[in-house]
Formats: sequence, structure tokens, C-alpha cells
Amino acid sequence: MYTVKFKYLFTILFGVYLLSGCKPAKGDHPGTEYMPDMFHSIAFQANLEDYYYYNTWSSREDYYKMARPRKPVAGTIPFGEFAMKQGVFSDTMHRVMQSVQASGSVPFHYPNTEEARQQAIDEIHTNPFPITDEALSVGKSMYTIYCGICHGSKGDGMGYLVRDDGGKYPVAPTDLRTGNFADTSAGTYIFAIQHGKNVMGSYADKLSHKERWDVIHYIRSMQAEEAGKIYSPEVNTYNPEEAVPVSKWEFASVAQSDRVDESGFRSGEEEGLGQEEPNDSGE
Repeated sequence: MYTVKFKYLFTILFGVYLLSGCKPAKGDHPGTEYMPDMFHSIAFQANLEDYYYYNTWSSREDYYKMARPRKPVAGTIPFGEFAMKQGVFSDTMHRVMQSVQASGSVPFHYPNTEEARQQAIDEIHTNPFPITDEALSVGKSMYTIYCGICHGSKGDGMGYLVRDDGGKYPVAPTDLRTGNFADTSAGTYIFAIQHGKNVMGSYADKLSHKERWDVIHYIRSMQAEEAGKIYSPEVNTYNPEEAVPVSKWEFASVAQSDRVDESGFRSGEEEGLGQEEPNDSGE
């Protein structure tokens, strides 16, 4: 009888002892992990030396060797340099890019709220880049990669995800060619690309500042074609107040080291570039 009670008591005390070890990290105590291999990934993470001391699949030296930075594979395109050939823009685009930050990153001072979305629609009316063959070509390529799967290759909303051969979405996305999305400001598009809209996520990490506006150029060209108008490097009869053909563009003569403001243009050069003066809110 006493033996049975002793076994029960021992079992309870031993269980309490084990449970006492399962406590969260606090102070100098690192805490206790249950099945640590599920918490610490066995995969190598590029540019991160995160060796785990229970690692049993390689040495610390092997881990570092696999995780350290390496040269990009052949054909890798640096972020924001899709239109470049061997790291160089065409002569025309090079002159345009003299007015843009070298990094391709420009601050966007509209937060991800519906109020800011409407503010962007009301305030952003001009494309800071001229219409060029290169811009339309890059815009088409970027649109095909990131937008066409939903909005369709023609901008009609009949992308792969809603067609019979794809059919993942029950309702077609927005038709960009007509209606409210044709008769709207550039702010509608640049805000959606930056922050997303409904089920569409943000593409700010996929497209550089210039590439976002190139996509808008291409969307406008599809809208112009649908409306029977012209949107080209020579003439813009579709929305001349928004985008300037490169044939009418006044190039900046400033050095690239000069300061660039949040709109993408150099201070004091907005009028010389033939664009609206940016407001205090951003683009």
C-alpha cells in the first residue's frame, strides 16, 4: 500500500519538476524549447549567419560558407535597372534620369489609409517621366510580369486567374481600359502600386520608382488605344495634361550630384522639366 502511494507521489513530484523546466525566457534564463528543430530552421538563409548550437547536419564553418554572400547568377537584373543594358540606360533615358535619384527610391508621403488614397488621387496629376519607347517597353514588360495575371494582357480584367484555363478567382479584376479607371488621375495608380488595393498587394518592393511610372505609361497607352487616341513619344492626345511626350520634353541640365526632392526632381527645376510643381504632400 505504501509502495503504491510512494509511486504516485514520486510520479507527481517528478511531473512537477519536469513542468517547472518548461518556463518562458526571463532574465538570464533562455527558456525551454519543445522540439527545437521545428523552431530553428535547418535551411540556410542567405547573408545570415544564424548557426544553431544543436545543429547536427553541418559544422559552423560549413554553415557560414553556405550562407555568406555570393556573386549573382548570370542574367540577374539589379532592382530598378530592368531597362538597362550592361548597366547603362539609352542616351535619351540617361538624360531623363539625370533628374532622378540614382538609387531609384523616392519617398512616398501618403500613408496607407483611405483618406490618403483620396488625397493622392486629388493631388497627383502628372507623370514625372516623359513618354518614351523605352518607358512603354519597360512598362509593358513589368505589367506582363506583375499585373497581367489578374488584369489581363489587354487590361480588360480577364487575366489567367479568372479565365477558364485558370479560374482561381470567381470575379474578374478591374477593367483598366474604360470607366472610372480610365477617367482618373495618376494618383489612383501610383497609390495602388505603392500600397495595394483590396486583394491586390503592394508592389513597392517589386518595382522601382521609375518602373511604377513606366507601368502607368503602359496602362495609359492601352486606355488611349481603347479610346481611339494617341499616346506615344511623339504626341499625346489622350491625356496631355498628365504625361509629356519625349519629343516635347525639356531636359534638365543639372549635375546628377545636385539635390533631388521627394517628387523625383531637383530643387528649382520643376518648371524647366515641363511638369507641375509638386505639392508638400509628396509626388
